[in-house]
Amino acid sequence: MNLFDQTIHLLKKEILLEWRSKYAFNGVLLYVVSTVFVCYMAFNLNQGFVDSQGYPLVWNVLFWVIILFASVNAIAKSFLQESKGRLLYYYAIAGPHAIILSKIIYNILLMTLLSILALIIYSVFFKNPTVDNLYYCITVLLGSISFSTVFTMISAIASKAGNNGTLMAILSFPVIIPVILLLIRLSKRAMDGLDRGLSTQDIVTLLAINVIVVATSLILFPFLWRD
Repeated sequence: MNLFDQTIHLLKKEILLEWRSKYAFNGVLLYVVSTVFVCYMAFNLNQGFVDSQGYPLVWNVLFWVIILFASVNAIAKSFLQESKGRLLYYYAIAGPHAIILSKIIYNILLMTLLSILALIIYSVFFKNPTVDNLYYCITVLLGSISFSTVFTMISAIASKAGNNGTLMAILSFPVIIPVILLLIRLSKRAMDGLDRGLSTQDIVTLLAINVIVVATSLILFPFLWRD
């Protein structure tokens, strides 16, 4: 089979396994709901907080913090849950490029679904101050793609280093910080209802980071896979 067919078959396998067990989806969804509820209970003690001037900024930053840690919980297990026997089987039937691409696409789909559900749940508990809701949703979609590409690559590297969680944190830090800053800036403009043209450069930068990360994954993963 060619690269496209291998990627599609592996992607179907990932979706089928998740549909049967719902391990990652249910676990991360529980984390999101519980975190939002705890934050709601904490902020609800201050009745004037919702009407304060700093509320939109805190609302935005808190949402991205929740999504960031949800991404870590969901995507970090991409390669951790694969047994040695299954990895050996993949090695015999598929190429490394198809494996890493299927993981990236699957994590993008998973994080997109979880991010949309998280935004809905978050908006139910907290008053949504966003002016341009459509543009905010587009920003959330870009964030899901960015987190998926970055953490999938880092998870693959960490899995070949004894699943070292510390290594994953160190490697992801230089990449994820610029992504977070760009997402917060984009989403803040959507909340303020500013002209969408002001965000064009940031969107291009964010897409460029994703292209670089995916290209780096395709270059490095065959060497990791060969080990």
